[in-house]
Amino acid sequence: MDGGRSRCDLLIRNALLFDGSGDAPSVQDLAVTEGRISMIGARLDINATQQIDAKGLWLMPGLLDVHTHFDLEVELEPGLPEAVRHGSTTVVVSNCSLGLAFGSQRRDGADPIVDCFARVENLPKTVLRKVADQVDWSDSRDYLEHLDSLPLGPNVVPMIPHSMLRIEVMGLNDSVRRKPSEAELLRMEQLLEKGMREGYVGFSTDALPFHFLANQPNTRKQIPTQFAPYAELKRLTGVVRRWGRLWQATPPKDRKLAVIRNFMLTSGRLFGRTLKVTAVAAMDFNTNGSLLKMALLLSRVLNSKLVRGRFRFQALAAPFTTWSDGVVTPLAEEIPCLRVLNELDLDDRAGRRKLLDDPEWIADFRRMWFHGKRGFSLARLARLMNRETNVLSRDLRDMAIDRCPVALWSGESLQAIYERALAFRAGDASQARSIDERDAFASMPAPLVDDADFLLHLLRRYDTALRWKTTTANRDAATTKSLMFNPLLLPGFNDSGAHLTNMAFYDGNLRTLKLAQADGVEKVAHAVHRLTAEPAEYFGLDAGRVAVGAAADLVLIDPLALQLWVPETTVDYVWRACFEHHQLVNRPAGVVAAVAVGGKLLWRDGAYLPGFGVERAGRVMRHRDHVADGVVAAA
Repeated sequence: MDGGRSRCDLLIRNALLFDGSGDAPSVQDLAVTEGRISMIGARLDINATQQIDAKGLWLMPGLLDVHTHFDLEVELEPGLPEAVRHGSTTVVVSNCSLGLAFGSQRRDGADPIVDCFARVENLPKTVLRKVADQVDWSDSRDYLEHLDSLPLGPNVVPMIPHSMLRIEVMGLNDSVRRKPSEAELLRMEQLLEKGMREGYVGFSTDALPFHFLANQPNTRKQIPTQFAPYAELKRLTGVVRRWGRLWQATPPKDRKLAVIRNFMLTSGRLFGRTLKVTAVAAMDFNTNGSLLKMALLLSRVLNSKLVRGRFRFQALAAPFTTWSDGVVTPLAEEIPCLRVLNELDLDDRAGRRKLLDDPEWIADFRRMWFHGKRGFSLARLARLMNRETNVLSRDLRDMAIDRCPVALWSGESLQAIYERALAFRAGDASQARSIDERDAFASMPAPLVDDADFLLHLLRRYDTALRWKTTTANRDAATTKSLMFNPLLLPGFNDSGAHLTNMAFYDGNLRTLKLAQADGVEKVAHAVHRLTAEPAEYFGLDAGRVAVGAAADLVLIDPLALQLWVPETTVDYVWRACFEHHQLVNRPAGVVAAVAVGGKLLWRDGAYLPGFGVERAGRVMRHRDHVADGVVAAA
């Protein structure tokens, strides 16, 4: 008390408060004491150590980022600055079967963290080794205790990752070469059961067929989770089902019957109890419009009374734009002739050049490039009907230069450059607008046969210095918006912390708020609910609401800055000292006015506050039903 008046640590006045419930907002004051919301009301008569006048700002629960790969970054920079500056106060890690729950698992010459993460998440091996070198735990319980010791920025929510679970029991090499024995399957069940008892919110697997290991001798092998038969998935998800936890999955996209069979594991009708499932990802792909329709149909069926499932595809609030450094791109993993280039280390330019000059490889590339683009065939019909199997369009009009040694090319489509090159080689010297461009055109093969010839030349000449981008899904803003508010989908396929130089979706939650803003504050209230309380309930987390007694994980948004923000103009390529590497980010200026986690202000007015990344703010979040030492048994 202070002269008869109550006192709090932080007081936010005059904010338009969205409480996460989806109800209409109201102007309120909010007080925080010892990390929790202590009072909410109009014109609170209270003293405060810190005070913010939030007139004209939106106050809401901290946003949840439900699909991240921050497992590695949290070891190097536990404040997770990119998450915090975007208003994400809770992040779910250990997605796609990958994580650190069992430590570095370096045994018998294997280096699983490097092997599993490098190509799947496009993370440099130097960064991965740096993390693996400092790991000092080997047990899922010890991992939670380790995370508890870090000066976290946001809250961190780990799962048990299937690839690492298989490696723990079978060893890396055996996990991708043979079936597990009954004793090994039993051990996997026991370790997963142990994780559920320790409070892990769920279990993650992966079945995307283009996720490969990165180290010899396994560069032609997919990550361990891919080798699990249905019977193994059924047994392990049975453990998750008994505990009422969540299964995060990706579909075996090229095997439609397997997709249906796997995801029918959600069924309460077939298995006696519903299994919560969240899967990657519902997007509107440019090359195949049927994929989204099938995903939406599958969602409706799985959540129907007939099946009695709880199934949510994750959705992305942005155009699915990827940046590529030459052929180093996640898009390459889906195409066999490009995949062999990704098998090489990033710095092996000579190895890539040798392949790019190999006549057999060139013939293979040309077959791929023109497949379905010429003549009469089923592949041609599929292309004309927008039913192709790969996401890369193989159209130079869809590929734009981000940066390369020819500075004038930045922002141009490869098609425009190709057409000028053809005119230059035909004798029109005026097509070259600079000395660099003239030299580039002059270096091209004569004759320049076609666009495949042109692209191959660029890859040979510039290698990773040729940085280009393409949008392969979610080009239509109206369709993307409809996905964000589809009750059978879950916003949040952001992949934060992965694909360091290839993607920048940290702003996915803010984009969802921007999509809602155009329809008024009621739609914003709905969006806030979808980004906070709804995913918190689905993952079983004590988060996502503004209420007296709740943890003070809070975000202030400037609605004017949000309205003026043009997301495609705020992408940046920055140096991250913790990685000793560049990273692609999207940083909307002024949109996030302030962020508090556990009552501590971490970000305000465009800057991190003293103590950020040094003093602990966030917490390691267990499932809300967890009781220390596993007192609560599986239901």
